[in-house]
Amino acid sequence: MSKDSKGVLTDYSYTQNRELSWLRFNRRVLEEAADDTVPTLERLKFISIFTSNLDEFFMVRVGSLVDMASVSPKDVDNKSGMGPKEQLEAIHEVVPGLIEIKGQLFQRVSALLAQEGIQDLEYPDLTDQERVQADDYFRSAVLPILSPQIVGQRHPTPHLDNKALYITALLSSKSGKKSLGFIPLPAALPPIFLLPGSQGRYLRLENIIRHWAPKLFGKYVVEETCVISATRNADLTFDTEKFEDREEDFRQLMTKMLKKRANQAIVRLELGQKPSQTMMDLLTGMIPVVTGQVYYDSSPLAMGYVSQLEKLLPEELRAKLTYVPYQPRWPENLNRQESMIDQIRRRDRLLFFPFDSIDPFLKLLEEAADRPDVASIKITIYRLASTSKIARILCRAAENGKEVVALMELRARFDEANNIAWSKMLEEAGCKVIYGMENFKCHSKLCLITLQDKSGTHYITQVGTGNYNEKTSALYTDLSVMTASPVIGADGAAFFRNMLTDNLEGEYDALLVAPKGLKPSLCDLIQAEIDKGSDGYICIKANSVTERDIIDKLQEASQAGVQVEMIIRGICCIRPGVLLKTEHIQVTSIVGRYLEHARIYVFGKGDQVKYFIASADLMTRNLQRRVEIACPIWDKEIQGQLQTILDTQLRDNAKASFLQPSGAYLRKEPQNGQPRLDCQEAFLETSLHHPEPAAPVKKPRPETEKVSFLQKMRRLFGGK
Repeated sequence: MSKDSKGVLTDYSYTQNRELSWLRFNRRVLEEAADDTVPTLERLKFISIFTSNLDEFFMVRVGSLVDMASVSPKDVDNKSGMGPKEQLEAIHEVVPGLIEIKGQLFQRVSALLAQEGIQDLEYPDLTDQERVQADDYFRSAVLPILSPQIVGQRHPTPHLDNKALYITALLSSKSGKKSLGFIPLPAALPPIFLLPGSQGRYLRLENIIRHWAPKLFGKYVVEETCVISATRNADLTFDTEKFEDREEDFRQLMTKMLKKRANQAIVRLELGQKPSQTMMDLLTGMIPVVTGQVYYDSSPLAMGYVSQLEKLLPEELRAKLTYVPYQPRWPENLNRQESMIDQIRRRDRLLFFPFDSIDPFLKLLEEAADRPDVASIKITIYRLASTSKIARILCRAAENGKEVVALMELRARFDEANNIAWSKMLEEAGCKVIYGMENFKCHSKLCLITLQDKSGTHYITQVGTGNYNEKTSALYTDLSVMTASPVIGADGAAFFRNMLTDNLEGEYDALLVAPKGLKPSLCDLIQAEIDKGSDGYICIKANSVTERDIIDKLQEASQAGVQVEMIIRGICCIRPGVLLKTEHIQVTSIVGRYLEHARIYVFGKGDQVKYFIASADLMTRNLQRRVEIACPIWDKEIQGQLQTILDTQLRDNAKASFLQPSGAYLRKEPQNGQPRLDCQEAFLETSLHHPEPAAPVKKPRPETEKVSFLQKMRRLFGGK
């Protein structure tokens, strides 16, 4: 037990720091590059994902810690008791080891790709003909837009753009004076040059420019060169969670922070190799970083080129080295020719992305846009695809005279510009666009279709765990429930009325809505299981768990003997299996082909079981600083589908890891002759859905056609 910054006695024996937990998650992303069952080019993609994840971590999380160290240095993390400076020191200890693993895996995967003719080359690796091709490309496309710069009395230190690559040169004048030169990589050029006539031999742009650097500084002699990149604190995406427990107004804290920071501070300096001490002294003399902020990475500092490389490869070769393409299926229990509204009125419907197609939801919206008895469509929008079909359907609905209300969040991290552009288009089409509450991001996923006829007002309500984004629906595992429930529909109508009037205190009969109602309701549901003692049961699938009150409530449940099973992809600040504290808690994490994104909350078993899907993770920002929705699932068939998802993921022994009491992860392996089970592969192969009994009789299926998912699970594991 220790006291936190407010003097509150806090038990840290079963919790861990969120930043260190996240780094362990990203390590598991990187470890997918070591999995021989993953296609080779996909392994390179996992290294790229690890790199971009780490970039965002430094821009947002490390940037926030740097701000905290300046604004409120005595504040401590309520899961570890560490102050901001201690957390930064811990991060700087862990990250170099991850970068070393990245370098080793990059070399291993590059060697495997080279066997297939895909080679990341430097100039000494080129044939005479290839050298001519590379030189021609440099002179015709690269050289005309290069801007080399010398740092000196008449040449100020260049502003290093966030995450941009620079070739840095140690220069020597005739007098022997040392100075630095910088060549920014032109953003207008592709990051790689595929050698003409080859199927996969290429040069990265930084290696081309680095080769030519000695000829670009006129009278100066280039003694050595190095690729560098600076990561800056992301001002516009400042993470409020570091300040969430403070009573002082957040905007006042931001004002203080901005006054202290004349420019976005550099929080990390990456170098492609360890330079000479002379060059290092000159670099650190002009770039304000301390030793712990400097990282050496032998693999590429920027790996966005991987997506371009994949597109440039011949189709046959690409197919050999990537996952077999998957076309999301149209659910078997939905009739393509029948009205979606009529089918949903018969009973609730579930879509399980990316295994199910988003097309049924698009068909529902299209029908609502054109159907005469539809009076309005109201929807919350957090992230849209850059070419959003959903937004265009909403525009069509407004042009058809429907009332269309879009509650759009302009503060969706890194999607601000895209959302602003879509908001303008929606408004121009006649939609009513509102921008959410001050200080509260709207992260909920709710679409309400209101119909009016002679019998009265009726609702079709869709509630989801993921964004209204056709692109991510094919990449993330998410859930979407469509229901004609009048109770949920009335709650949906009340929700939009409340949002339009800035009312966060609204009351709802079925929906659990943050910031007021979700956290207390979850605590009450956990308490109900605590009251059952060893007969209690809780299962939670989410992305992250950081909220201290929820963590303490789950620990209390464990002490009462409640079985708690958790499937947490990323950050998990509760440590399971701690003797006398969390020994009845088990945490599983799955990292695979698709990003696990769905949230499912289950309380109890048998006839009294309660199921919810939610937009919210168990994080303080979601439960207290965002507008979030958890929706009860009452349909028995959908409850069974959700349980199948959970059971299958808990059985996964191919892509799952157990969180250990220490905070480390242990990869699950098949035991005692068990078959290998990759839950995502299983969901790709089989469906959760059964055709409706009233569906037209179809021709007998060939024996080779896939059986239903539930049937397959029964064959593999027996029982229900």
